[in-house]
Amino acid sequence: MSLNSPSGQIPGTNAGLTMDVRSLERLKSSSSASPKSAIRETAKQLESLFMQELMKSMRASTMSTGMLDNQATEMGTSMLDTQFAGQMTGRPGGLSDLIVRQLERQMGLQNGAASGGAGRGEGGDEVGDEVGQSAKLNALRMSAQLGQRTAAGASSVGDKRLSASEQFIRKHQAAAQEAQAATGMAAGHILGQAALESGWGKHEIKMKDGSSSHNLFGIKATPGWTGKVAEVTTTEYVGGVAHKVTAKFRAYDSYADAFKDHARLLSQSPRYSQTVAQADTASGFARGLQKAGYATDPAYADKLTKVINTALRVQRSLA
Repeated sequence: MSLNSPSGQIPGTNAGLTMDVRSLERLKSSSSASPKSAIRETAKQLESLFMQELMKSMRASTMSTGMLDNQATEMGTSMLDTQFAGQMTGRPGGLSDLIVRQLERQMGLQNGAASGGAGRGEGGDEVGDEVGQSAKLNALRMSAQLGQRTAAGASSVGDKRLSASEQFIRKHQAAAQEAQAATGMAAGHILGQAALESGWGKHEIKMKDGSSSHNLFGIKATPGWTGKVAEVTTTEYVGGVAHKVTAKFRAYDSYADAFKDHARLLSQSPRYSQTVAQADTASGFARGLQKAGYATDPAYADKLTKVINTALRVQRSLA
């Protein structure tokens, strides 16, 4: 099913209800012919914006795996949320009806004031025309304000509504570049592993007090580790079977420290020397890590290869 529409309408919404700033021209035109119609369309636009914000807030509070998140899946989710918001807009007895009643009271369009049928006395035609002109001006003013707010919101969304993968790459790009300079491993491979281990930053290892351990790579606290430790429940595979166990992981003061420690581990430990040698491709890097025993998940190399490829695509899109 296509969610695109050449007219700008969202499939399944009421006729004439649109989600973009282009609809304001039609809204302005209708205000000249019929102030009440303009109020109704303005109310629908406001309710639509409210519903979209509601859907966005609900989606933000919902846990996701993060493992398969990318630009395409998040764009699809956003489009689907917009469609749902449109389908919930303009229902009888809904928010738009309340907005209409409030705007009509403020603009003096109730009880026939718009047509001059009630309250007309001497010179009634002139009074009615004056009320009508005032209503038209108010409708135009409201539509212009709605356009400005919608445009500002779109600009804000363009800045803030980056996908989880884009936010993650931007946040850790500099640290990954430093690790690349120190080890010769591609920054995209390093970022991909950090993304897989932390679910694009959504499932970081936490300390007891709920603060971040900054451990994006799932590096365990071996007996020789003298730094801070985070103890959490994790999944380990024994003979290909998943088991929940409690394990100790290294904790750092910053994400930069985590990237530096990860770089030292892969470049200085004999266990991972072959991984560094095979780091020229995503699959080679991933297979080398699995062969060296970085993780017990039998599908680790395949999962890591996919996430690294996603990280590389995001890097290119942000370049």
